[in-house]
Amino acid sequence: MLILKNIAIIGAAGGIGQAFVDVLSTKHPKSNVYAFSRTVGHYIDYTSEESIAEAARIALATGLLDLVIVTNGMLHNQEIMPEKSIKELSREKFLKCFEVNTIVPALIAKHFLPHLNRDNRSIFAALSARVGSISDNELGGWHAYRASKAALNMIIKNAAIETGRRNKNAIVVGLHPGTVDTNLSRPFHKTIAVEQLLTPTQSVEKLLHMLVSLTPHESGRCFSCDGEEILP
Repeated sequence: MLILKNIAIIGAAGGIGQAFVDVLSTKHPKSNVYAFSRTVGHYIDYTSEESIAEAARIALATGLLDLVIVTNGMLHNQEIMPEKSIKELSREKFLKCFEVNTIVPALIAKHFLPHLNRDNRSIFAALSARVGSISDNELGGWHAYRASKAALNMIIKNAAIETGRRNKNAIVVGLHPGTVDTNLSRPFHKTIAVEQLLTPTQSVEKLLHMLVSLTPHESGRCFSCDGEEILP
C-alpha cells in the first residue's frame, strides 16, 4: 500500500498538473498537497535553481515526501511548433525544448529526490511522452521535442539507479499521460480519434491507478497511463 502523507506537484498551473492537485486532494483529504507553479499554489521560478531548491524546502515542512509529480512540458508556444522536417530545425527550438522538458525536471529531481520517504514506498514521477521512445518512433518529425523527452528518460533512468542505492523504497519513473485535452496537444486533435482523447482528470486517475501498483523493481522505467511500459 502506498501511504500518501506528503505530496508535491510541480507544474500545478497546467491542465494535468491542476488535475493531479484536484484528484489527490479529493482522494486524500488528510494529506499535505504542496502545489507549485508560477501562478497557482506556491510560487516557483523554473529558470532559477535556487527557487527550485526553495520549493523543496517548502514541501518538507510536514516531513519527507511520499509522492512527487513533475508535470512541466512544452511541445509548442507562440513562436515554436514541432518540426515536420529536418529543414525546420533551429537552435532556438532545441534550447527551449531541452530547457523545459529535460533541464527543469532534472534540477527538480536534484533537489527533491534526496527527500523521498525512506521508511515506506515513495515515488518521483515526471511526465514524459511516448514519442520520446527511440524504438517506438516510426513517424519521425518533432525532432527537438522527441530528443528532449528521450533525454528526460535517460535522466529518469540515471536518477533511479543513483537514488536506489541510498533509498531502497524509492521509485523513479516517467509517465506518458496519453493524448490529453490540454493546451499542449490541442493543435493536433484533428488527427486523434475522439474516443482516444482523455480529459486531464481521466488521465490523472489512470496514472494514479498505475502508480500505486509500482514497486522499486520497476524504478527507472517509463509507463503509459494504461500501465504499458514504454521502451527506450
